[in-house]
Amino acid sequence: MTTVRTSGEDAPASKPKPPKSTKAKILDVVRWVAILLVVGFAAKQLAANWGEFWRTLSDVAWQSSVLSLLALVASIMVSTWGWQKMVDDLGEPVGYARGAQICLVGSLGKYVPGSVWAYLLQMELGRKAGVARARIFTGSLIQLGVGVVSALVVSLLAAPAVFSNSPRAMWLFVLIPVGLALLHPRILTWGTSLVLRILRRPPLAHPLGWAVVGKVFGASTLAWALQGVHLWLLANSVGAPGFSGFVLCVGAMAVAMTVGTFAFILPSGVGVREVAQVAVLTASGLTVGQAAAFAVASRVMFTVADLLTAGFAAGAARVAARAAAA
Repeated sequence: MTTVRTSGEDAPASKPKPPKSTKAKILDVVRWVAILLVVGFAAKQLAANWGEFWRTLSDVAWQSSVLSLLALVASIMVSTWGWQKMVDDLGEPVGYARGAQICLVGSLGKYVPGSVWAYLLQMELGRKAGVARARIFTGSLIQLGVGVVSALVVSLLAAPAVFSNSPRAMWLFVLIPVGLALLHPRILTWGTSLVLRILRRPPLAHPLGWAVVGKVFGASTLAWALQGVHLWLLANSVGAPGFSGFVLCVGAMAVAMTVGTFAFILPSGVGVREVAQVAVLTASGLTVGQAAAFAVASRVMFTVADLLTAGFAAGAARVAARAAAA
């Protein structure tokens, strides 16, 4: 495939860097302040639920807790791989290490009320790494759309529990055939270019292909499944869900994360995600109290996993940059 850029030029990796201007130094300070701010918001949310988190984990075998956290970390890394493949398709390959730094550190912006901050931070980190802002935004936009359709499909696993607790949720599943149709590369290319034109950005420079759409869809689906494993490992520790509960947990996480995504005013969909999780967990045999406790524990573990993966990605990218400069 011929490599094409969406807009602007990605900075050549081989050119020596000129001395930083005052504007560049100010932007560096602003980026660091933004990163510290989003980490602070994440830490605040972590502290607010820490007591309930430990009380819940006291009833869970440590092996289940560790495996549950590892499943979350794996889901984040898989999702990041899908994002990186999408961004790579839009221009010169950024590679997983650099892509993970941009995606994971930037995604911490979701902990600031108004999830738009995650996309803004990703674009700024991308620009810092020499990748055009428009390319980062376009990759994130497409991954979001594909991920939502994937979540709607996976959420069918929790359909019985969702419908019994909230009949109005039927509209979610009506959207599935529409969403799948929109994933056709020609339609997805047209729709993405339309959104970019509305935002006064250049349209896609080349049409999307089945291969990249399939990779993003597959990565999103696997990420939902791993998040379901995370919730099931916690809930199964009390002996209630079993295998049928595992299927429900996978569907529950897909529903919860999708609903949380659209609750953009709240930091990381706080509150909305838990309602969906509790609804499905109670249908699998847990009491309301147990379900609520596991939902809170899940949110805390998500925050821990986000901070761990973002920190590891930032450190790995820095080590790679130093090795390249040596």
